[in-house]
Amino acid sequence: MPSGAGRVKSAIRLRVCAGFRAEPMDNACMTGRDGMRVRSGPWSAEQITDFLRETAIPLRLASSGAYPIVQSLWFVHQDDALWCATQSDSVLVRRLRASDRCGFEVSADTPPYRGVRGTGHGTVLPGAAAEILPRLIDRYLGPESTPLATWLLSRLDREVAVRVDGLVVTTWDYSARM
Repeated sequence: MPSGAGRVKSAIRLRVCAGFRAEPMDNACMTGRDGMRVRSGPWSAEQITDFLRETAIPLRLASSGAYPIVQSLWFVHQDDALWCATQSDSVLVRRLRASDRCGFEVSADTPPYRGVRGTGHGTVLPGAAAEILPRLIDRYLGPESTPLATWLLSRLDREVAVRVDGLVVTTWDYSARM
């Protein structure tokens, strides 16, 4: 076989996934109805959206700096994005302002092991915190007023919303094995 022939065959089996790097066809991306790109895994885009909307466990959000860090944040899935809130002077906000690239994972620590992980672009939106924080409190604490909810809302003037969009995701689900 000529030296370049193997590379040509490999190139033929690749396709570009919506502007992202080339992926082998067996891992080719599917675009969901909300613009999310599914890289691999057993779930459809609709199943991923349902999981993200129904699952009230914190999102683990990874950002990079001198060293990468992972932070747990409450989130809601809306408008093709994951929405969180954090303090305006947080390490996460500084890092996202320097580089919007981030990674995330939403998965439970108890069986059945399943979840969604991926990458996206985080944008800090100070004006959206007043809408997002009460939704997060309702999702994670419930509609009743609690001391924690009152305390969080008392700091609203220092909160910012974080929108993670341009999602490229992978899923896993080991429910059938458990």
